[in-house]
Amino acid sequence: MGKVVLGVTVGVAVAACAVAALVVGRRVRSRKKWKRVVGVLKELEESCETTVGRLRQVVDAMAVEMHAGLASEGGSKLKMLLTFVDNLPSGSEKGIFYALDLGGTNFRVLRVELGGQRSELDPDVEHQPIPEQLMTGRSEDLFDFIASSLHRFVENGNDSVQSSIMKELGFTFSFPVKQTSVSSGVLIKWTKAFAIKDMVGKEVAGALQQALDRKGLNMRVAVLVNDTVGTLALGHYHDADTVAAVIIGTGTNACYWERTDAIIKCQGLLTTSGGMVVNMEWGNFWSSHLPRTSYDIDLDAESPNPNDQGFEKMISGMYLGDIVRRVILRMSEELDVFGPVSSRLYVPFALRTPAMAAMHEDDSPELTEVAKILQDVLDISDVPLKVRKLVVKICDVVTRRAARLAAAGIVGILKKIGRDGSGGITGGRSRSDIKMRRTAVAVEGSLYTQYTMFREYLHEALHEILGEDIARHVVINVTEDGSGTGAALLAASHSSSGSVDNIQLV
Repeated sequence: MGKVVLGVTVGVAVAACAVAALVVGRRVRSRKKWKRVVGVLKELEESCETTVGRLRQVVDAMAVEMHAGLASEGGSKLKMLLTFVDNLPSGSEKGIFYALDLGGTNFRVLRVELGGQRSELDPDVEHQPIPEQLMTGRSEDLFDFIASSLHRFVENGNDSVQSSIMKELGFTFSFPVKQTSVSSGVLIKWTKAFAIKDMVGKEVAGALQQALDRKGLNMRVAVLVNDTVGTLALGHYHDADTVAAVIIGTGTNACYWERTDAIIKCQGLLTTSGGMVVNMEWGNFWSSHLPRTSYDIDLDAESPNPNDQGFEKMISGMYLGDIVRRVILRMSEELDVFGPVSSRLYVPFALRTPAMAAMHEDDSPELTEVAKILQDVLDISDVPLKVRKLVVKICDVVTRRAARLAAAGIVGILKKIGRDGSGGITGGRSRSDIKMRRTAVAVEGSLYTQYTMFREYLHEALHEILGEDIARHVVINVTEDGSGTGAALLAASHSSSGSVDNIQLV
């Protein structure tokens, strides 16, 4: 009997040891797996590192590329396009002005009444969808439809269609155009589902003007601009110290006020103001100093425009969510940290930046918003709190890099025009003998205005790069609707100055 009891006891002990060994083994494997997860995160952090020294290298590279783009056509990844806008709104403009904003499947018409003395802006706005057949038909049909809508808009307002006073119109046309004057430009190609073949290579504002004339509208297309230039105009209307504008939303771009004599590729170009707005198309900026990861390389290779828009792919709202998706996919495939790999993780752009931002800014103790978005958007359920915290950290690393690089881009512009306190010295070192002028930059776009963490990281980087003494002279002003209201203001400033079509590209 004693032997039986002893045998049972030994058997139980062996089984207990086996269970304990199994549990310990699982814990060891779990620790090893988590260590590898942390390793992937650390690798991401190191690849995305944006030290002040590196950011200042990006600043210098941006300024150098700006110089090169102004020196010759094709001399830089930055196009540095001439806009022929040589007169920004001052706030003294008076009268009623119109704007037309065409950049997608809808267009907008606006009416702005200006009373001088930087009067309050309260535009009347009407949105109009474009019938699908007009987006692929004839250019005459599209512009006649737009002109008819504008005619009704004028009729329904307080302005008379038959008025003998010529109305001035600002036309925001957000498609690739080779600008030939402040109020004319040739369409290079259509994007965004438009495919009107007979318009490519033709003058855009002229086609609209002909349609306005056919509809009996006594209206002139005073300016043809893109949305970034409109943002600069709106910023300058409110703050005369505004020298640059940046859009950071789904896409990104920047423009700034440049001295005419610095535009070497157009020597002999004269303007009454001595300056002109230059559209940088800064989304295409590239430098070896940009902190690029394997995820960026894969995203670029799989995009419709590989080796193009490199800066935009690292900082704009179109791409940030997808970079995060790619990191989560790698962790899920290699380390099984999210459970079985969700098929949604293989879908490009399944995770949009607004959802990523919501996870990043989730401040609930249990990160319930993170759990909800992982479930609803990526079909990943039952994620432990530890892993949810990991997701927040991934979002933070990607967003911080984007915001800090955007800040470096802004300082690059300031450096080019001598507003960064360096006196032209490379490396971003400030000089105590340089007297800094107040400098304002107009910023528009949902990534900046609606994403608090992005905005805070951008401001933090500006102060780090410039130093506190210089940074206190630089002001970031948020604008709203540069593509609409800004275009109307440019119509006003060019009408009142009499400088419409004064500058031509010979």
